[in-house]
Amino acid sequence: MSDVYIVGAGIHPFGRTPGRTGLQQGVYAVRQALAGAGLEWSDVRFAFGGSDAAGNADTMVAELGLSALPFINVSNGCATGGSAMFGGYNTIKSGEFDLGIAVGFDKHPRGAFSPLPADWGLPDWYGETGLMLTTQFFAMKIQRYMAMYGITPQTLGAVAEKAFANGVLTDHAWRREAVDAQTILESTMVSDPLTKFMFCAPGEGAVALILASGKRAKELGLPAVRLRAAAVRTRPPGSFEVFSPAIDLQRGESPTMVASRAAYEMAGVGPEDIDIAQIQDTEAGAEIMHMAENGFCADGEQSQWIAEGRTRIGGVLPVNTDGGCLACGEPIGASGLRQVYENYMQLTGQAGLRQAPGDLRLGYSHVYGAPGVSAVAIVER
Repeated sequence: MSDVYIVGAGIHPFGRTPGRTGLQQGVYAVRQALAGAGLEWSDVRFAFGGSDAAGNADTMVAELGLSALPFINVSNGCATGGSAMFGGYNTIKSGEFDLGIAVGFDKHPRGAFSPLPADWGLPDWYGETGLMLTTQFFAMKIQRYMAMYGITPQTLGAVAEKAFANGVLTDHAWRREAVDAQTILESTMVSDPLTKFMFCAPGEGAVALILASGKRAKELGLPAVRLRAAAVRTRPPGSFEVFSPAIDLQRGESPTMVASRAAYEMAGVGPEDIDIAQIQDTEAGAEIMHMAENGFCADGEQSQWIAEGRTRIGGVLPVNTDGGCLACGEPIGASGLRQVYENYMQLTGQAGLRQAPGDLRLGYSHVYGAPGVSAVAIVER
């Protein structure tokens, strides 16, 4: 079983790029990654790639080159990027190939996502009540969590304020203007208690990661991080997730809890060992709930963590150092890979103005998507 390393990365800026298709943004990210690593497309032995709304990733070969490599299309909701990396990780770990690419991209229209109930195994009434609109679902979920654990709207505002502050420092971020907590709290209410500045927006962007075996990584001699763990998990019994029509009386774990535990076991570390984390923040409440689900704190402790600045870039556990989904937006196919890209840049000291201080050794990323899929990756310098 081979060790797996990330030896190169490329990113297309997130936001809106009217003159470039989502597929072309993916090609841009792949070419940037290859150029930075001093490699050619013909060196790549396999690829996993995905997009939700911008085309089939394997058609990128028309622009990159017809080399006959195996190129696997991945579609797994917001966990598409994390799932593409999971496929690449296991391909190299098996010893089948020694160099490959995981790529994700997307280009969404303006406005909220508009999924159809039948596509997710749900009756029409679920959509007629408005629950297919994820802004409403996430608002209901964080309302319940706030009532149970004493989280206040001020904590939600502080999460969003941090995200936009980090986005100012991030070249690839979409939202690069600071927004103060009072403005966030007093902005238009979308779904109580979440205001417009507490939600991310569907957008555009692409990320490509070059994966290599330990032997190949050593030969290349490039800045690299070891991919210690990559785990993907779906809903266990009793979980309460996007597009859930009801809450089970017998509550169970979430897919994030299961994926997180699997990744920690795979890497042989615990949450206390993590130096920097990128976690799903579809809206401000998601970051709060996922802090606990990934094991970084207990339910209800988030208010103190955030008030004390522990999750800021200079804190004990910097979270979403590039601004996360709130500042970058969420092109579904690229979002999970953006998180790993950020950890790669941080651990190799290439993050520029947003570089977290200290001796960063372990980076953690977590992406979550409908109808309850979580992907977790742990990288080590």
